[in-house]
Amino acid sequence: MGKILIIGAGGVGRVVVQKCAQNSEVFNEITLASRTLEKCEQVRKDVKKRTGKDINVAAVNADNVRELTALIKKVKPDLVLNVALPYQDLSIMEACLAAGVNYLDTANYEPPDEAHFEYSWQWAYKEKFRKRGLMAVLGCGFDPGVSNIFTAYAQKHLLDRINYIDILDCNAGSHGHPFATNFNPEINIREVTQVVRHWKNGKWIKTPAILDQKSVHFSFNYPVVGNKESYLLYHEELESLAKNIKGLKRIRFWMTFSENYINHLRVLQNVGMTRIDDVDYEGKKVVPIRFLKALLPDPAKLGSNYTGKTVIGNVMSGTKDGKKRSYYIYNVCDHAESFKEVGAQAISYTTGVPAMIGAMLMVNGTWKGKGVFNVEELDPDPFMAALNKWGLPWKQAEFKGKLPE
Repeated sequence: MGKILIIGAGGVGRVVVQKCAQNSEVFNEITLASRTLEKCEQVRKDVKKRTGKDINVAAVNADNVRELTALIKKVKPDLVLNVALPYQDLSIMEACLAAGVNYLDTANYEPPDEAHFEYSWQWAYKEKFRKRGLMAVLGCGFDPGVSNIFTAYAQKHLLDRINYIDILDCNAGSHGHPFATNFNPEINIREVTQVVRHWKNGKWIKTPAILDQKSVHFSFNYPVVGNKESYLLYHEELESLAKNIKGLKRIRFWMTFSENYINHLRVLQNVGMTRIDDVDYEGKKVVPIRFLKALLPDPAKLGSNYTGKTVIGNVMSGTKDGKKRSYYIYNVCDHAESFKEVGAQAISYTTGVPAMIGAMLMVNGTWKGKGVFNVEELDPDPFMAALNKWGLPWKQAEFKGKLPE
């Protein structure tokens, strides 16, 4: 049995706390911390109502290493699980080093003043964590996270060599709003308005952002939900998988977007609402994208009217015993069922459940190590088994369809 400190009380944080409370055999003491104590209190009441479990709550500024270190030393957790903003990854890692506690997150670091994310900043901590005898696990949500685990599982059991990976992320749900994002609007919009990259033959290939008329997209026939337009997008797991999967020739990430979403976002970009720099407004400095975030629906509150499903998985091709083989491993998650269970929509659910599973495997000693790790570097088997147990069952099939060349 272990103690966990969860930082971040948004939609994903809500799911993580609920799932940890369900898993009392591993997590006997749970503390939720956020800048806003009121959010933590709301989650505490909901957890008590749904599970009968009591959790602790605290207010903390995750940008302040000294304040955060003091909280970690007070709570004395076995693990700090970071589901705060990507801007705060490095300060939380610093606090874990200072307090001597293991670390896990779901998304890689991104500097606040630049719409650019990569693992180099966090990989630079590898030696520091190793010397302290601590373990840091990066990107343990769904994508990144489960997408990495699916790859590691295929490498271990299905293919002698993986040459091609296509990660396909489909949200076929409807939340009833004219325009909304499924997770933090600021992070989401910064992500999807960037120039796209994918990895091929040892090089990064750039293509236009999804809002560009020349963006790369195609229609993929997803299980259960059917054909959906899928856009080439850069995602962080491409970087770690290209580094860690030997023999890889190409890896791409695709995500579905409706015409309604893209048209709204094009207009917002054209009028400057997606800008991340300061602008002067009536004598005050305002960041347009943060003002837009305040106007848009809170992703943590979308779940009550959300219908439909998400379908996320990997198509992986390579060789087995000298023969070419292709496999598709995927999960289907229902928005309404997710809300019924934990009070959150499926986007938060598919990120929060894997975060709890990764934390469980670290706390119970299944995953051990010193340094900084991406999840594909760890044993996928116990994780795959836990996905079936904790709400994200997966399916595997031979892939006989076609993907763009």
